[in-house]
Amino acid sequence: MDDRDTLFVLEASGGGRLFSVLPDGSGKTVLVTGCRIPDGVAVDAGAGYVYWTNMGVPTENDGSVERVDLDGGNRTTIVPDGATHTPKQLHLEAADRKLYWSDREGMRVMRCDLDGSNVETLVRTGEGEDDRRDETKWCVGVAVDPVGGHLYWSQKGPSDAGLGRILRAGIALPAGRTPDRRDDVEVLFEGLPEPIDLELDVRARALYWTDRGDPPRGNTVNRASLDPPDGRWTYEILVTHLMEGIGIALDPDGDRMYVTDLAGTVYAAGLDGSDRREILVAQGNLTGIAHAVLHRG
Repeated sequence: MDDRDTLFVLEASGGGRLFSVLPDGSGKTVLVTGCRIPDGVAVDAGAGYVYWTNMGVPTENDGSVERVDLDGGNRTTIVPDGATHTPKQLHLEAADRKLYWSDREGMRVMRCDLDGSNVETLVRTGEGEDDRRDETKWCVGVAVDPVGGHLYWSQKGPSDAGLGRILRAGIALPAGRTPDRRDDVEVLFEGLPEPIDLELDVRARALYWTDRGDPPRGNTVNRASLDPPDGRWTYEILVTHLMEGIGIALDPDGDRMYVTDLAGTVYAAGLDGSDRREILVAQGNLTGIAHAVLHRG
């Protein structure tokens, strides 16, 4: 049996594609075409599935979530058009066997079972057309810490406006509360240029995120401790000079991170940002990325 590290990457341009590639940039294989502005991707290697979100038309309520076999076969829509508005980053949580995602124009953080059933809203930051015009209410990135019991998400704000925030709350909705009236929401960071996708290294207790705003703090990969020793949340910039950074995937066992940007580059670097290199370039407008170890006979 041969275990092979594989990256799954989404391209929003070119009609919308999902492709796989090896971490050295070789072996690119297009698995799916005709995706409606795909954005977030997650892999269940054990079950043999890749999941992704389709933003659809951002002004319409027509987002969806799809699933496909690891080789691109058996494409299936599990969350139909309109059950979510504009789904962005997607996270598969193995502990509770759920898919989590942020819904941008829907102004929500949502989840469902792995077959698409039991769609529910965990956080709601606004409702209606007036709120939808307020980009500070848009939810974009998402990550889940089953050990600490927290749900993390980003609200990016207008482009490079310095109004971006990263927040967290309990995974479970507090008793007697509704998604728009939770009493456990914490603002961890505010005043960020434009935070996008989030990833957690749960073992190292670290939060990573991309920011697509302008330099010096934007177009970066950033890291913060989930357990700040003095209780004050601070972060460090690990990678700079991205071209509108979007997706991030971590491989803690391999001490690597993988990042995409809208200019079409896939980057690899150490978890501390060292040894950065480009493994693919000029691949269209790249969005989500996921890392998985596939077991091959």
